Amino acid sequence: MATSTPRRPLSELRSQRWLAPDDMRSFAHRQRLQQMGLRREEFMGRPVIAIINTWSDLSPCHAHLRERADAVRRGILLAGGFPVELPAMSLGEVMVKPTTMIYRNFLAMEVEELLRSLPIDGAVLLGGCDKTTPGMLMGAISMDIPAIFCPAGPMLNDRHRGHSVGAGTHTRMFWDDYVAGAIDQPEWIRLEAKMTRSPGTCNTMGTASTMTAIAEAMGMTLPGASSIPAMDSNHPRMAAQCGARAVDMVWEDLKPSRILTRAAIDNGVVAYMALGGSTNAAIHLVAIAGRAGVDLTLDEMARTATTVPVLANLFPSGDKLMEDFYYAGGLPALLAEVAPQLALDCLTVTGRTLGENIAGAASTDAQVIRSCAEPVSALGALAVLRGNLCPDGAVIKPSAANPKFFRHRGRALVFDSNADMLARINQSDLDVDEDTVLILRNGGPIGAPGMPEWGNLPIPKKLLQAGVRDMLRVSDARMSGTHYGTCVLHVTPEAAVGGPLALVATGDIIELDLDAGSLNMLVTDDELARRRAAWQAPVHPYRRGYTRLYIEHVTQADKGCDLDFLLGNEPTPEPPIF
Repeated sequence: MATSTPRRPLSELRSQRWLAPDDMRSFAHRQRLQQMGLRREEFMGRPVIAIINTWSDLSPCHAHLRERADAVRRGILLAGGFPVELPAMSLGEVMVKPTTMIYRNFLAMEVEELLRSLPIDGAVLLGGCDKTTPGMLMGAISMDIPAIFCPAGPMLNDRHRGHSVGAGTHTRMFWDDYVAGAIDQPEWIRLEAKMTRSPGTCNTMGTASTMTAIAEAMGMTLPGASSIPAMDSNHPRMAAQCGARAVDMVWEDLKPSRILTRAAIDNGVVAYMALGGSTNAAIHLVAIAGRAGVDLTLDEMARTATTVPVLANLFPSGDKLMEDFYYAGGLPALLAEVAPQLALDCLTVTGRTLGENIAGAASTDAQVIRSCAEPVSALGALAVLRGNLCPDGAVIKPSAANPKFFRHRGRALVFDSNADMLARINQSDLDVDEDTVLILRNGGPIGAPGMPEWGNLPIPKKLLQAGVRDMLRVSDARMSGTHYGTCVLHVTPEAAVGGPLALVATGDIIELDLDAGSLNMLVTDDELARRRAAWQAPVHPYRRGYTRLYIEHVTQADKGCDLDFLLGNEPTPEPPIF
């Protein structure tokens, strides 16, 4: 770790405004700390380090973070800091409804205001499940005090019929087999109990591992931290190291604004593509960059995808899992493979550059971390589409899709909501074949609300039984990063605000041309004008609370789905203390 950086004087630390003055208000602050059984010597003259913990009994990805907070605390104390653990909303995927995405911005606000309103000098951010990483980073960026991200780590692998299996991707595969009758109920129940063997995030290259790896590539974690399995003994050691490093970062005044430059964001994009990462990252990266004052666009990310092949042989683009990735060298080894495309002089939380962090790293398993000469896929992890169906953009993950649909025409089968889709998708008389284009609308940030992971529409039962396992699917929703298939997602503007997706009718011909980057409905302008004149905006049932605030202020997917009043990096004044 860096040792030559000049140390700031104690008087410059934020916490000193609360604790140092010889007045009645500061007396009360010190008094109340001692009320909790602390000795004066434990907090006076020391940096106050917040452990922002997203542990929850209903968040299996974070079930171990209660114990990891203790490891972080040890590191802070060892380095001479004063640790304080602060709970924040736990965005555990699966359990939170309608979607964790609606609460990503809520978590970002909570992290920012926790750090601002309390006598905090630096922070260790404990999280990892999908929206937790971007939410915590966004809040820390906006507050801009020294902060380091401590990833929750992926769960352990399981084995079934001689093959490694994990969460997400395999769940969808086994479900399709179950619906088709290839798996009986006793086997289905056995899989339910054994596929997820430990706490930790999904062990595929889903959104969780995508975002923690991007955080590492951008310089916000310790080297290699993002791929350590949650239950590996190296994980609590890494957590303790995060605590110790946070103390040094405070003395060095090493804030996110010094780390998250345009070049660092671009490093995150390169890592995203080399990983074959989740399409959700296209939204989160735009939002993170926006908080840092960087204008990142979908087209810029898509251009990177054309030059950086998928090198991580991980589900859903490959056939390995995160535990294998860790053994093969983790993210440092992957970044070493794409080093010529990285800005290696970017500063990181270690106080060293990214190049210094990955010096000497190399893949120890060429089947898991491939070379650029032998990629998992040259198709790319992201492509952006435009056309009369998505004038502001839509995304697709070519590396996890079926090339047979990359140039495709088919008639639309439209579902107005997820409930409508679930009610009809398995009807035996559904008018559908393999060439049909399944369309789901009203699944966007405002329409759903919150843009749930509904975009990986299920294959109709009658087609599953006939052996069909992929179709072209189009929606304004998102898709789980663990899922796969030819799914066009994030159609913008969304249907609920009058985007063209609202005007599609069952039977319309939909045309996708991936090479041309286009997605169109073959309907005349006059007919579209007639439909638009007849269209009525949906009435939202949310009349109060955070969801109403979200609906009124959320931006569209191409702008990162942040709240409009949180955009930018203008500083917020420090709270007055009287």
